[in-house]
Amino acid sequence: MKNTQFSNTLYTNDNLFILNGLNSNLVDLIYLDPPFNSKRFYSAPVGSKAVGSSFKDMWTWQDVDEAYLDTLAEKYSALTKFIVLIGTIHSKAMAAYLTYMAQRIVEMHRILKDTGSLYLHCDPTASHYLKVLLDEIFGKDNFRNEIIWHYTGNSVPKYNFPRKHDTLFWYSKSNKLCFSPDSVLLPYSELTEKRYNHTDEQGRRYKISALRNGKQEIIYKKEGKYPDDVWEIPVIRGKERTGYPTQKPLALLHRIIKASSNEGDIVLDPFCGCATTCVAAQQLDRKWIGIDIEKNSVDILVERLTGDAGIFKNFTSTTLVPQRTDIQEVEPTKSVKERLYKEQNGCCNACGTKFDIWNLEIDHIIPKAKGGNNYYENYQLLCGSCNRIKGDRPMEYLRLKIRTREDSMKNKIEFGE
Repeated sequence: MKNTQFSNTLYTNDNLFILNGLNSNLVDLIYLDPPFNSKRFYSAPVGSKAVGSSFKDMWTWQDVDEAYLDTLAEKYSALTKFIVLIGTIHSKAMAAYLTYMAQRIVEMHRILKDTGSLYLHCDPTASHYLKVLLDEIFGKDNFRNEIIWHYTGNSVPKYNFPRKHDTLFWYSKSNKLCFSPDSVLLPYSELTEKRYNHTDEQGRRYKISALRNGKQEIIYKKEGKYPDDVWEIPVIRGKERTGYPTQKPLALLHRIIKASSNEGDIVLDPFCGCATTCVAAQQLDRKWIGIDIEKNSVDILVERLTGDAGIFKNFTSTTLVPQRTDIQEVEPTKSVKERLYKEQNGCCNACGTKFDIWNLEIDHIIPKAKGGNNYYENYQLLCGSCNRIKGDRPMEYLRLKIRTREDSMKNKIEFGE
């Protein structure tokens, strides 16, 4: 029985909070078309369906919790070192962007089923860096294809060839992946069609091929040919265009969804923009989860879902963060506190200072408002001071505050203040 508790829902919030609140092993397919760190500001033109929708595609440490690198290092130490190095080689903005993406890809990997796939859509700005993130989080052996989406258009740049392709990195969670290439067969070329110039008694077309040993072989014509890793799909035109700055064609999403999911499966798009993935999933009889932080785009998302995809009898649009139901809730009792105290060696989990047990307080590592819940793995003990500073914020905020305070005290000592 498929888990549909969170499906056919459009969440308007930071996708990290929503991902934190989704169950593990929940979704069958993830497609994401995140910002590319192109250092551009995108907005929909006046008069278009998506007017009012906009986003900034440029990154600084103000956009991401720098201290998340400390958390990332606990499980992905090599990846953390890589991101820090990119901050030196490329820029701090790129390091911030990669930290932002790593934080979310880790959660996407958790909620993806073992038979599931992830398609990450990007361009040359950061594609080579993003592939390293994916290799580390998903495992390099689960890399399936680098798909090139090629399109045409009028442009004659002065100092380079026209840039007319995007890249999609396809990773599976395991070697048990769902893959149905027969569902995305392409028409044969006119020349290939002419080669099948014979028909048998059952009406099947075939060609006769000569073998090296002088014999002949009969080859029957199949329904179509398998796509390779270069996809020729036109950019959106006409009625499909909403005016949303980075809208992708339905044909692109149809091919991905058909090839890597089955009817009734759950498809997730954590940067759903103008809801192309959600519409395509609905048209192909899949369940879907869409997330977008842009509040002004809600109207256009709902309009497309009710218009382009037919009659939607059951779907939800909400700003509320979901709560996981796949982990048993544990109330913060005295025995829980004693267990945590022993595991933390009597120290505050933030500043590291040793306290008596009654001077420490039970706190949520991921706040409830950001997808956390009452399960043991989400509990920690903090001293009163650290707990007040943290408030209803993630641990990364507290760690950054502690680091800033320590640096300030260190500077005062060095300069004799």
